[in-house]
Amino acid sequence: MSGVRQLTLPDYGLGAAGLGNLYTAIPDDAAQQALDAAHAAGFDYIDTAPFYGHGLSEQRVGAYLAASGARPVLSTKVGRRLESANGRPVPDNGFAAPAPFIPQFDYSEAGIRAAFDGSRERLGVQSVDMLFLHDIGRMTHADAHEAVMAQAFEEALPAMEAMKSEGLTKWIGLGVNEIEVCEDVLARVRLDVLLLAGRYTLLEHDASTPFLNACEQAGVKIVIGGAFNSGLLAASGDEPLHYNYVEAPDWAVERVRKLRNVCTRYDVELPALALQFCRAHPAVASVIPGARTAAQVQQVSDWTRAKIDPDVWTALKEEGLISADAVVPS
Repeated sequence: MSGVRQLTLPDYGLGAAGLGNLYTAIPDDAAQQALDAAHAAGFDYIDTAPFYGHGLSEQRVGAYLAASGARPVLSTKVGRRLESANGRPVPDNGFAAPAPFIPQFDYSEAGIRAAFDGSRERLGVQSVDMLFLHDIGRMTHADAHEAVMAQAFEEALPAMEAMKSEGLTKWIGLGVNEIEVCEDVLARVRLDVLLLAGRYTLLEHDASTPFLNACEQAGVKIVIGGAFNSGLLAASGDEPLHYNYVEAPDWAVERVRKLRNVCTRYDVELPALALQFCRAHPAVASVIPGARTAAQVQQVSDWTRAKIDPDVWTALKEEGLISADAVVPS
């Protein structure tokens, strides 16, 4: 692998799936206001993907970059091509009113190049700071997993390494929801960074802590997505409770109830705990919560700066709500 280029990430960035209308549609101007608010809050890292709104997220980020002249740290993903729907039904994939394109998995060398060319056009950039191979893993591909992995090793990852050598990106890595596939790839390929979504959180970290420890030793940076477990750790009022992008199971809802009880005793908001917990591990370079409006960005910013009584972490460990060996903010 070619030498690692220097790249400094802010502690917190913006995950832009919501700007692709994840769960809820928003107007273009709301997306632009959210991006302005992220810049004002110092969240100068934006992560997007062709999959998010079937190109809509990248289009909106590109419009913001063009209008503002801002140049935050930028990452996107490869592994899906967007085909014009041409009148065919467009699957929503969890996105409300996505753009009229149909995402198709494609881990071939040509598919990787084509996907990135499409991203560059939508974003209006020649290069990005980080490029992630999106959604490989058994949980996503089931019976096709072995074939996908073979193509990833033979075509996708070498193509990404070549693109790095060409100056099209500084770092390459995986953008996934599964730890096992990260371990499988790292056993064979040296990566710069991993975007791990939903697997290292206040709610779910027992299995992932040893993996993050190993990444720290190996010098592989971690970006944490899904710090709220698809919204469960930040839900309020009568919002739908999502976990892993579907309805939250009973065990997760009950665990969150117990976490909220501790938060009430110490007068702290659960989302603040969730974000600051994720950032505390030394392997973590950045945490990228999603937000789709300026008000949500401001709320996230407040949570990242909230003062938390250190006794909260002790209480959580004593009650078995986080691991006894979990890294917590000092």
